[in-house]
Amino acid sequence: MVGRALVEHCVASGDEVLSYDHNGLDIADIEAVESVIVGKQPEAVINCAAWTDVDGCEGDAEKARQVNALGPENLARASRKAGAVLVTISTDYVFDGRKEGFYTQRDQPVPISVYGNYKLEGERKAQAEHARTIVVRTGYIFGPGGKNFLSNVVSVAERGEKLKAISDYWGTPTYGRDLAHRLRELAQLDLPGVYHVVNSGDGASFETFSVEALRLAGLSTDRLEVINGDSLGRPAPRPRNSRLKCLLSEAIGLAPLPPWQESLAHFVTERLGDAVMG
Repeated sequence: MVGRALVEHCVASGDEVLSYDHNGLDIADIEAVESVIVGKQPEAVINCAAWTDVDGCEGDAEKARQVNALGPENLARASRKAGAVLVTISTDYVFDGRKEGFYTQRDQPVPISVYGNYKLEGERKAQAEHARTIVVRTGYIFGPGGKNFLSNVVSVAERGEKLKAISDYWGTPTYGRDLAHRLRELAQLDLPGVYHVVNSGDGASFETFSVEALRLAGLSTDRLEVINGDSLGRPAPRPRNSRLKCLLSEAIGLAPLPPWQESLAHFVTERLGDAVMG
């Protein structure tokens, strides 16, 4: 989802873009990574690859380590050899969720899942391997082509299916297209560090996000079932509150991203337009 949005934005901005899916380049394969990056000599490498199946990671820690920890390290090493800045996406799940309010870069990461542990290890391995590494923590991403709950609320409701929305877990919704724009900006600035990139606003639960999405789409909330996260019995623990704020972005002249409700309205309008055209 984010990779496609990034390629589209960079091409529209006049960049020469070399894009790879998992079949084209497995970031866990160090030889393949070095062959491509050192061979192509790009100015910037932006890593949108990860294994984001949080429950899957809990059941297969080695795969999670290969992709989410060693993958960014491999990209960092190759980027250093190629003289490229590396931007790598991390997650709000590096935090334990016990804090009230927003997590900033001043907060100590304390992951509570295998996924969160290896994403944090990936941040640190990449930074240790290459000084020109930019870590972008984000979360609750939605947008065109997304396979997650937030991206498909409207589609599920349109099919008349029941929606189960969690009311007691909170994050900061982030529109894939807005994230893509910021990733490119950060690559251009080439200022290493950890950035929190999310849409503006007070954040949302899955319930509040769903209600807003259905309202914007003109759909009823009748089939929306509000539940507690713990009732799902999922294998991996999640942070109850993983809302993010950035201490660095405005300090270096980057404007806040639009409010999540505004970007959600763009997403819903675009989807409905595509449906009409189709």
